[in-house]
Amino acid sequence: MGSMEDLDYPQLILQYNSGFLVSKVMFTACELGVFDLLLEAREALSSDTIAARLGTSTTGMERLLDACVGLKLLTVELTQKGAFYRNTEISNIYLTKSSPKSQYHIITYYSNSVYLCWHYLADAVREGRNQYERSFGISSNDPFGAMYRSEEEMLNFMAGQNSVWSICGRDVLAAFDLSPFTQIYDLGGGGGALAQECVSLYPNSRVTIYDLPKVVQVAKKQFIPHEECRISFHSGDFFNDLIPEAELYILSKILHDWDDNKCRQLLAKVYNACKPGGGVLLVESLLNEDKSGPLETQLYSMNMLVQTEGKERTSAEYSKLLEAAGFGEIQVKRTGKLYDAVLGRK
Repeated sequence: MGSMEDLDYPQLILQYNSGFLVSKVMFTACELGVFDLLLEAREALSSDTIAARLGTSTTGMERLLDACVGLKLLTVELTQKGAFYRNTEISNIYLTKSSPKSQYHIITYYSNSVYLCWHYLADAVREGRNQYERSFGISSNDPFGAMYRSEEEMLNFMAGQNSVWSICGRDVLAAFDLSPFTQIYDLGGGGGALAQECVSLYPNSRVTIYDLPKVVQVAKKQFIPHEECRISFHSGDFFNDLIPEAELYILSKILHDWDDNKCRQLLAKVYNACKPGGGVLLVESLLNEDKSGPLETQLYSMNMLVQTEGKERTSAEYSKLLEAAGFGEIQVKRTGKLYDAVLGRK
């Protein structure tokens, strides 16, 4: 890294200032169906054709397509008949709905829900609480009640989380050898993508998705194949209801939703339910110990401020929470990806 004198700070600030514009270009292209159309077409299309098929203005679509070329999400070929556009490999893999690794759902969730909360980031910083009341006119006292304010919104959130685990799930599950654990509870397992990755990676395991009744109902109906006999369901609220006995509990992106007191409460219940010799796997995006980065995790922590009651933490902070609940032999593995793994044993 260069010295401070080497950095062009005015240019850097301008780049940060345009970050919002960059993300909205990608969000809009996904929402309008640009990448899906180009995948289905199997050939380069002109901006006029794309605009006509998607029902947009020609001038607006041309500018959107050119911006996507600048972001390397599309390629363009200039001919005597005009400009013709194709998807890049990245767009085919991650931005089309039909791809197994599609991030379409999490992108549209961020665009239509998360961004509305971020509009009130300054208020969140002033008040130290989430912004559902200002964003949607819904009480902020129950973050997940607000997050699941309609079946459509809940479905969008669950599909979005599934898309994240389609590219990050195997990394966190393979961070430790979990093959000795055959009886596993995925607390707050949502749409079940991580559970499916788990039984794929560890064929002898049986995973129970423990989540709210309405989440379980949707997961059964929409996300988990009926023939998948290694995944079962348990309806309940893990803060208020019984947590059954198991060998391993997975808490993926759960503790970051809650303050330290709620985390200690939940981990104590998990410890009491856990079989001797069993453990708990935390899947979270870890801050550096001095909280100097990674930038993505710092931004996620800001998102926790506007959407939940929690925050992102360092490995030492998670270890301290685990130790307070009684867990020992704590190991931390950084995956080099967005999410890391922390394993505690009973």
